[in-house]
Amino acid sequence: MLLLSALLLASRSAPDPAFDPGPYPMLMRHPTLSKSSIVFQFAGDLWSVSRDGGQAHRLTSAPGVESNPYFSPDGSMVAFSGQYDGNTDVFVVPAEGGVPKRLTAHPDADEVLGWSPDGKSVLFSSSMISNTDNPRMFTVPVTGGVPKPLPFPSGVSACFSPDGKRIAYIPIIRWEEAWKRYRGGQTSPIWIGEMSDSRVKEIPRKNTDDKNPMWVGDSIYYLSDKRGPVGLYRYDTRNGSVSEEIKGEGFDLKSASAGPGAIVYERLGGLFLFDPATRASKRVSIEIEADFPEVRTEFKNVARNESDFSLSPSALRVLVSARGWVFSVPASKGSTRLLDDRQAITRTNATWSPDGKTIAYVTDETGVQQLLLQDVATSGTRMVGLGDAPGIYDNLTWSPDSSRIAYTDNKLNLWSIAVT
Repeated sequence: MLLLSALLLASRSAPDPAFDPGPYPMLMRHPTLSKSSIVFQFAGDLWSVSRDGGQAHRLTSAPGVESNPYFSPDGSMVAFSGQYDGNTDVFVVPAEGGVPKRLTAHPDADEVLGWSPDGKSVLFSSSMISNTDNPRMFTVPVTGGVPKPLPFPSGVSACFSPDGKRIAYIPIIRWEEAWKRYRGGQTSPIWIGEMSDSRVKEIPRKNTDDKNPMWVGDSIYYLSDKRGPVGLYRYDTRNGSVSEEIKGEGFDLKSASAGPGAIVYERLGGLFLFDPATRASKRVSIEIEADFPEVRTEFKNVARNESDFSLSPSALRVLVSARGWVFSVPASKGSTRLLDDRQAITRTNATWSPDGKTIAYVTDETGVQQLLLQDVATSGTRMVGLGDAPGIYDNLTWSPDSSRIAYTDNKLNLWSIAVT
């Protein structure tokens, strides 16, 4: 629903490239980058594609959700959070595919954050020994073993420095991840912690939401909403300066990950590569084809999805609205009829006129909600506008003489409209 709303907004702002979702918008999330490939999350699984784009292939296929993929430093393995056994735990899988190996077995969620610089351990966050709502950071050997806590009381969204002596991390969790342009007490700082003595210092900010730290050489790249929309920034660890690398405009940058020679990031469900040397970005064109059970044609029992009922004046039939469809159902004997079999349309509030000549319901087939009137005798239809768009309309009620319909909207207004 959020992506659909974003696409509708983008279509109205097509001339502005900041609002362009691309020709084939998808919801590809949490990308990670190696010298040759990008791995990302899509439809609950992990997928791999060339850095040049093209046809992606599925890397995991478990019934649960696989998320938070991170390439090992040498690009040979991918660590991720998986639900293979019901709970969310840390797994690793060969980059070319294979059988995932489970590394943790804590009953709460273990979220992968990355790797140690030597590639021997996976970095993750977990509440396994936390005394507060905030999880702690751990490493676990890729060969298996007991997780080792890092010397900090809490931490999420982290990245080691290239020499492993420091770590950039967020010390607190966000209760409401969806809040935008927020400036309250939950804004997240990025701290730089010393592994030797646990001292920390904060990347300069003014109560902004900073997240997703990525250590590249002497710089820490991160996402921030300093302008409102989330962009990409760079903190120079040598002189403490902060620079804007990708301007925050249009839709937010949702996640990012640094890899060899580039940073891959997600914006409006698409993936892009950013070159730190040239400060240029390019979209990665990706195609995904698979046997998604969610989108194949299938029979559905709508008995538990009814939203509206309307008895005909003769009491011989009943209109039923369910799952976006309108059905005419016999009261005792006869066949069930589908009023309109077109896909990708939501129909609600079906109601019969008192004289039995007309059926009315709300439809969004034009992109905004309108009133559809269907002649019972001829099956002919016509559309009537319902009010100020956009709006959500409900509670259709006919006048006794079948000449008008009263209804309400989501702005607490009461409407009446002539339909004859």
